[in-house]
Amino acid sequence: MKKKIIWIIDDDAIYQTIIHKLILKSDVFSAYSSFLNGKEAINTLNNILENNDYLPDIILLDINMPIMDGWEFMEEIKMIKSKISKQIIIYIVSSSIALEDRNKSKTYKDIYGYIPKPVSVNDLITIVSNE
Repeated sequence: MKKKIIWIIDDDAIYQTIIHKLILKSDVFSAYSSFLNGKEAINTLNNILENNDYLPDIILLDINMPIMDGWEFMEEIKMIKSKISKQIIIYIVSSSIALEDRNKSKTYKDIYGYIPKPVSVNDLITIVSNE
């Protein structure tokens, strides 16, 4: 199985540290990038649109973040989707237990699932094997 590129978009520094360790432990990813909000990730995506080698295969997206939250990120990605040359699998990863967040995630065809925090190594392996 070819290793995947994963991006984490989450403003929680502790979560960022934990998920990085889990990504390394899972041994299914070739590269990892993290962003503290959706705006940073969209800017990076816009800068690398032409280069498939750096585009993520999977994005784990938090909902509640400053500057640009997960829902705003999804609206932005809709606008540049036609310029993205490969499929990007997006999962919402959130500590929110609000049913409306789960339901809202189902209204986006580019969101493949909703994973409650904390994420486990098994969650990461399952995400990759579901492709």
